[in-house]
Amino acid sequence: MDELDFVRIDQGDQEVDLKGVRDPDFLALGLGGTNMMAMLWSVAMGKRAVGVDIRVCPSLGVHWNIREELYHHLGLIDQMMMERYGEQGIPRRGDGRLLLLAESMYRSDWPAGPVAADDLVSGFLGSMNADARIVGTIEHTEFIDDRWKDGGPHRIITVLDPPSPPAGPDPQRMGGSMAEVLDGPSMFQARAADVLILLRRYLEEIERMDLASGVAVPRVRLFTSHRVIPDADEEGGGRLRRLFRRGSRGGGFVDRPGGRKGVRIEAIRELDYKGKFRRVRAPGSGVIDLGVPELFMIAQGFDSTDARRLGFQQSDVLVDHEDGRGPVVAQADYLAGLMDVLVDGRLRRRIASEFDSQGNEYWVRQIAVGHEGDPAVGWVLVQVPDFKAFDPIRAGLVPAGTDRNSPEYFAGYQHLMRDFYLEQSAHILEIPKKELAQVQMGYGPKLFSMIERIGADALVAANGVVGGDSFGNGHFMTSGGAITGMVGHGVRVLHYWQDRLDGVEPAPAIRRLADGIKTDTEDWLHVSAQEFSQAAPINFGSARIEEIARASGKESSDRAAAIDATRRHRHSLLPLDHSDWRRPVMYPGRRYAFPLPPLQDSHPEDRDEMPAELAAPMPR
Repeated sequence: MDELDFVRIDQGDQEVDLKGVRDPDFLALGLGGTNMMAMLWSVAMGKRAVGVDIRVCPSLGVHWNIREELYHHLGLIDQMMMERYGEQGIPRRGDGRLLLLAESMYRSDWPAGPVAADDLVSGFLGSMNADARIVGTIEHTEFIDDRWKDGGPHRIITVLDPPSPPAGPDPQRMGGSMAEVLDGPSMFQARAADVLILLRRYLEEIERMDLASGVAVPRVRLFTSHRVIPDADEEGGGRLRRLFRRGSRGGGFVDRPGGRKGVRIEAIRELDYKGKFRRVRAPGSGVIDLGVPELFMIAQGFDSTDARRLGFQQSDVLVDHEDGRGPVVAQADYLAGLMDVLVDGRLRRRIASEFDSQGNEYWVRQIAVGHEGDPAVGWVLVQVPDFKAFDPIRAGLVPAGTDRNSPEYFAGYQHLMRDFYLEQSAHILEIPKKELAQVQMGYGPKLFSMIERIGADALVAANGVVGGDSFGNGHFMTSGGAITGMVGHGVRVLHYWQDRLDGVEPAPAIRRLADGIKTDTEDWLHVSAQEFSQAAPINFGSARIEEIARASGKESSDRAAAIDATRRHRHSLLPLDHSDWRRPVMYPGRRYAFPLPPLQDSHPEDRDEMPAELAAPMPR
């Protein structure tokens, strides 16, 4: 043993600069869009903000359909930051120019395309005289109604005028309820991670600037790869815990007078341990006491352990499909996939009829989302009919009695799932299924379940609230969760600080904040309820919904049947797991960089295959 050279930790590397971390004005637990916008509003109001997140950097790979209100909110933050701190207090890009949030998101004279946020923030694009924006505009808005009519296939295509992007950020165009915001059309499309990275880099640069300048109290402190210390009974058991636990300790939420909570955090390491991500305290690290913030908000995604520890609970949301069965759980199951297909600046929705073995009609939805000028972004989401099960035994792919945990069973299940996904994707993309099977897929198809849930009260401590998806979640097809969190819950924190500036005491100010979070989420649930049973897609806007209804000859309030969640028979139904983006499984293939084929007038049931002259050829 004396001959071995053991690896040792330099204790100096474990030291953490804790300047400005205790008793912050605002503490963000979770650094998604909701809390990062809340931090930006806080700093713009002259407050000190601390952020904590288990991840080093945003990695969410989905694409968002973005309402223009977010652009105006970023413009107001830019304006407030300039007025309060001047140019010397504004972050800069790597090329020395000011880093302005609204401009980075969208400028009409900058092109779109395959642009990453870090390419812009680092100054790389500017140094190449190739400035670009991270969002794409929506140039094509299309709705395909393939519901049967008079006992047979029927197709109505409605092509809507694209929305006109604003000339510049205008704070006067902010305001209105979340119902009004969500009822308007989507204006931009962007990779979720790029929007989040833009916000993160801005906050990181404020922190770097302040620490480098030696100010007594930095405006921002960020603790990534950190978490609130879990309670002793929450930690994982077994050998992994014994290896990394450093003595007994209490939980991270500490009771303080008046019902307030103090917060203690710890550095963590995330391990891919036996096929699952596990988190343990970083070896050699200690407890960081953040003191008692005036206000903290938990916004950590749809299932927050921290919120539950403070007594927060959610309940299922019920929707009455008006089919005689009364209210049922608002749930829908989807397959999601990312294909190398040039969907381009397009928002295309499709609704179609599917029939079970008894002839009952169900409506299913698909959506195709791209990014202006980027042939690697072809997100297609496909709803799975309530009655469909991907059972390889019943499909005859494996013998009866095959173990459900065997590779053979799972291979059959995945084959059925992928085949259905390609079939339905072909209907909305108008690309033949056999061609799509040759296209590269960077993600999916992944089966997951969307279940609407909401909490009773966002207030979980005298100084703490729950926000974002952690408080409640509606239908994801509209990107309503991102908008509700960033535009709605985020700006509620601005209103909190304005109330405090006006002399309102903390208790009534936080009560108003919590009530506002609930109101925003209820608006989202109300608006998105129609996505579970009605035809009209909400992110087209109310005026466009009426146009679609006139074209299809069906009332926008018509509803479809649905099966209660407990009657579904599928191999796996789970919420979409964000950790999936860090564990990709790719189907190698070609890139379909041609414009999408034109939409055909005929219903897919009325044709055997797409005419060859309409399908763009794949490269050979």
